[in-house]
Amino acid sequence: MNYNGLLLTLPKEIKMFLATFVIVLSIGYFTGLLFVNQTSTADPAGVEENYLGNEDDPDASEMKFRKGGREMLTIIHTHILSMSFIFFLLGGIMVFSSLPQKLKFFLIIEPFISILATFGGIYFMWEGVVWMKYIVVISGSLMTLIFTTSVLILLYQLLLKKAS
Repeated sequence: MNYNGLLLTLPKEIKMFLATFVIVLSIGYFTGLLFVNQTSTADPAGVEENYLGNEDDPDASEMKFRKGGREMLTIIHTHILSMSFIFFLLGGIMVFSSLPQKLKFFLIIEPFISILATFGGIYFMWEGVVWMKYIVVISGSLMTLIFTTSVLILLYQLLLKKAS
């Protein structure tokens, strides 16, 4: 069965339903990024400080303590599950978009690799492999780039592009 481009042939009502879902999903995703920005974890030093604390830094403007084991497991567990659902749903719509097969496959599969790299990296950094903070920032940035790219492609195909 050829499903490439099937998204373009859907009735207007279904396209609007999917576009509305993608917009609301995006608001939730980018609100999460605002939270990351508020906790100053958008750079390697901020990632390290957020999870390992800064009690030894006398110049810190805000005191942060090392996260406990239960807190780390909760953070990692909830984020891996929720991000998996986000990218499963987004990828499920993306499957029916009109794109070259290799690009589509990359946009659908890569976020799952980034989820494991980001949250696995956070865990290993917390366990003492401090250089993982760079992996966390790179994989988290790639995940956001893929999310944004996928959303823009889907909204364009759902709202603007006509079936050929």
